[in-house]
Amino acid sequence: MQSRKTVIGVFLLVLCVSVGIAAAPTLTFTFRDVLATPTAQETDTYGINKTNAIAGDYVDNAGVQHAMILGGTNAFTRADRPDCVSTPSATSISFYGINSAGVAAGWCTNTSGVQIGFRYARGTFTDIHIPGATLTNAIGINDAGAVVGTYVDSSGIQHGFLLVGSTLTRLDPPGVTSLATAWGINNAGVITVYGANSSGNYLSFTTADRGTTYTPFHTPGEGSIGTAIHEINNNGDIIATYFDSSSNRHGVLFHGGQYYSFDDPNGVGSTRGVGLNDNLVMVGRYGSGVYGGVGFAAVTHP
Repeated sequence: MQSRKTVIGVFLLVLCVSVGIAAAPTLTFTFRDVLATPTAQETDTYGINKTNAIAGDYVDNAGVQHAMILGGTNAFTRADRPDCVSTPSATSISFYGINSAGVAAGWCTNTSGVQIGFRYARGTFTDIHIPGATLTNAIGINDAGAVVGTYVDSSGIQHGFLLVGSTLTRLDPPGVTSLATAWGINNAGVITVYGANSSGNYLSFTTADRGTTYTPFHTPGEGSIGTAIHEINNNGDIIATYFDSSSNRHGVLFHGGQYYSFDDPNGVGSTRGVGLNDNLVMVGRYGSGVYGGVGFAAVTHP
């Protein structure tokens, strides 16, 4: 394991746009590109906590991917694992969620090709073991340390999961036949879950009772591909990604009972809304990925 902390972390390109759906009150979003290091080929931003620490990953100038935390107690934290060695042809390690204490959730692909979910705190990885799972991805984490994510069972079926202490709950939303993924969890235990139906289109839900009931989440203006729900904050605000009728990708913020569609001005039609904190600071990505993606942070103003 390697953990390096240096004062790097560059925020570029400040742009303001006002967006909304239907008659929702106007919100203004100020976008900033996020660059992990001056020589990073790509920076992916997935989670953000109340101190604006951003969890994600970056690809260095040699094409190697590293997990990272930008901000918080340390300006920049890079995290690598010796059993998950990234190379230009196999670059899979990232943090996806981060709680108020700076504990991150994420996953990596080890040297045997197995995906391992983990918590990460102060330079230490704690792996998440699910009996019978062939892969595990940890994605969301709340302040109590409850983790959500996805795993594939011994029959090759993917499920969402909630892990509270040693208690595992499987999360399988109705109508989802593949790609079931639990992405976010807030301090009240409300979980965001999405997956694909038999036509390969996204279905999204929230569940407040550990998967006993599911409430559908749709975005006005979404096309047949649907919406992939992501983070929920402690105020019940939600950030997600939806596809319009032309299959273009946009972010959406659900706040105050209203839906606000948004695009980074440099990534109209290719914007993903992924992370959200209680102050309505958002993170996500635009572009194609594989060195063509750009992470962003956006501040929301009434």
